[in-house]
Amino acid sequence: MDRLLIVVLVVIVAAAIAWVAQRRRVEAPTRTGHVVPDHLDRADFTRPDAPWLVAVFSSATCVTCADTWEKARHLESADVAVQEVEVTAAADLHRRYGIDAVPLVVIVDHEGARRASFLGPPKTAELWAALADLRG
Repeated sequence: MDRLLIVVLVVIVAAAIAWVAQRRRVEAPTRTGHVVPDHLDRADFTRPDAPWLVAVFSSATCVTCADTWEKARHLESADVAVQEVEVTAAADLHRRYGIDAVPLVVIVDHEGARRASFLGPPKTAELWAALADLRG
């Protein structure tokens, strides 16, 4: 009986210490989101005269970026320009547009206004559906 009482007391003390420690811990700030530009200057990208642009911001060291580019590149057509914007090759564009996470796919109209975007690897069907909806 004495051993049971000691075990119960130890558990209660441990729980109290854990509760106090949890309350005293400073929570790290959480990031609420990443930058997705509202507008892209079409002159910065390939085929500025095309009605639509699909810009894929990526990094050579990002495995999901390669997969995202492979999905997006098939959207190229007479009306749709598709361009990969890899951070090492186009660091100035990443800085100019505040890109802080990749892969990022931005679909803009002929004026450069963002009409759709995907942060992280999108599904192929999502990309095709978004562009199809926009082109109406």
